[in-house]
Order: sequence, then C-alpha cells, then structure tokens
Amino acid sequence: MPRFAANLTMLYNELIEPINPRDMPGYFLNHQAEAHRVVEAVGATNLQVQMDLYHCEIVEGDVATKIRHYLPTGRVGHLQIAGVPLRHEPDVGELNYPYLFEVIDEVSAQCGWEGWVGCEYRPARGTSYGATSAGLGWLKAARG
Repeated sequence: MPRFAANLTMLYNELIEPINPRDMPGYFLNHQAEAHRVVEAVGATNLQVQMDLYHCEIVEGDVATKIRHYLPTGRVGHLQIAGVPLRHEPDVGELNYPYLFEVIDEVSAQCGWEGWVGCEYRPARGTSYGATSAGLGWLKAARG
C-alpha cells in the first residue's frame, strides 16, 4: 500500500511519521528504524520520514545520535519538535533544544540537508487569548 500511495502522488512529497504508543496506542509505526526501512523498501523518491523529536525521545531517546544517523541518509524530509513529556513549548521539558539545533545545523552543513523544522505542541498557557503568542519566548531565544 505505501508504494501505491507514493506512486499515486508522485507530484507531491509524502511523509510517514513514527508516533509513540503512549500518545497513540496501537499505531503501527513507532521507531525511526522502522520508518526508514519502509521508505527504503518502497523506493519512491517522494516518500520520506517526518522525524518528530518528541516521539523519538519518548520511544527511543538518544535524539542527537538519531539526528546524526538519519539526517545524512536523505530519507528525512522534515523535523518536528515539542517539549517532552507534555508536548508543550520546546523550552519546557527534558530535551535540550538549543543543543539539538546545533546538532541539526552541524549535520545539515555536512550532508546538505535542507529540510524544515516545524512545531507541533500544546501551549502550556492553554487556549486563552494571547496564550500562544505569550508562549513564543522560546523562539525569540533560539533566534538569538
């Protein structure tokens, strides 16, 4: 089925994403290695992995090593970030994103990766007016 879907949509880039079983019990794809094996097996140039560092940390840990291993393969189309364990802003939780951004920049410079880093998180301040904007302090700090 993944090969059919990739062939059907050759005009677009398609992403598959390993997701942790705590947030989505029973989801069929949980580990980076599994996703990369699928991409290799399908062999479609438009199919890549969305490497969500939140899910990666929960399932596998050792995120910097995973970045160093998988970015140079050419199979990572997009990186996604969020704070672990509560999926809040990236500056809340156990991952050191300033360090991981340095790793991403270093590896990207070496291998030519030009993908995007996106965010998917639940604002720690909730959904009240201005909460999302107020929670973007991490972005200002990351930009320097």
